[in-house]
Amino acid sequence: MIGRLNHVAIAVPDLDEGIRLYRDVLGAHVSEPQDEPDHGVRVVFVELPNTKIELLYPLGENSPIRSFLEKNTAGGIHHVCYEVEDILAARDRLIAQGARILGTGEPKNGAHGKPVLFLHPKDFNGTLVELEQI
Repeated sequence: MIGRLNHVAIAVPDLDEGIRLYRDVLGAHVSEPQDEPDHGVRVVFVELPNTKIELLYPLGENSPIRSFLEKNTAGGIHHVCYEVEDILAARDRLIAQGARILGTGEPKNGAHGKPVLFLHPKDFNGTLVELEQI
């Protein structure tokens, strides 16, 4: 059901510093920041030959990244994102197998403009999983 790894998301307490580290220290191409108000984040993508790293920074007081950073002040891995061909079929299959979908269970558009869903971390070895339709 899942396809390739789309990205690993890392919450950062300072987006400019995160950009500097990946761009200037590691020599990676980093996208321009973009606000994703539906998800409460500002993001940049670090382009790698085989996948992406998504740096997440809180956007607004109710951002889930803000609460993550309160518990993990240095930042850290927030989630992994896998590609699926049909997000609704994937959702229905996961629910039938007992997995919990976060939120309403209806896909939202993610940072790539494609439908995404998040799966409860307690159902996936403590890892928040994002599914993105390709």
